[in-house]
Order: sequence, then C-alpha cells, then structure tokens
Amino acid sequence: QVQVVESGGGLVQPGGSLRLSCVASGSIFSIYVMGWYRQAPGKERELVAYINNSGRAMYADSVKGRFTISRDNAKNTVYLQMNSLKPEDTAVYYCNLYQGHDDYWGQGAQVTVSS
Repeated sequence: QVQVVESGGGLVQPGGSLRLSCVASGSIFSIYVMGWYRQAPGKERELVAYINNSGRAMYADSVKGRFTISRDNAKNTVYLQMNSLKPEDTAVYYCNLYQGHDDYWGQGAQVTVSS
C-alpha cells in the first residue's frame, strides 16, 4: 500500500506565495512520478505540474513562471512552490504518485487566494 499526504494549504492574498508539501510512504518503487493536480468548484480536476525521478518537470501553461515543483527522492517528498498567486488559483490541490501503472492520491489541500 502507498499513502500520500499533503500539507501547506491555506488562505493567501493575491500576489502572495504558498508552498505545498507531499510525503509518500509505503511500498514505493525506485521509479515513479509525482505531481500536483487541482480542482476548483464546478470544474474538473486538472494537472498543475509533475516531476520524474530525474527531476524533469512539466507545468500547465496557466502556472508556468509562477509555480515550481521539486522533489527530494531520499524523503519521497514533492513540493510545489506557488508565487504570484491569483484568485483563479483557488482550488483543492491534490498530490499524485504514479508508479507501476497505478495512481495514488492524497486527501487534498485547500488553497484560497482572496483579498
């Protein structure tokens, strides 16, 4: 079994910053991809960013230049640094671990960008 736990959400003003963290535990393979998705009210879940074991990252166009994903393989941890936050970034952010054709999800972390 694999467990994925997010932390670091909260309320921030437009233009502010937040950092999300996600720790995976359990039966973790040596090769896996970790990423962040988000779901706003009334909208479908969308990919924000992902990063592979080699550190290669991919970002959604809407967050390029503002968000940075990074990982610590030794700790099975992935981070999402979010800068220049906008109200449209408000959503529940979900951590995802993909390995062996299986997806594992965290419980979600609420991020609210509002003045």
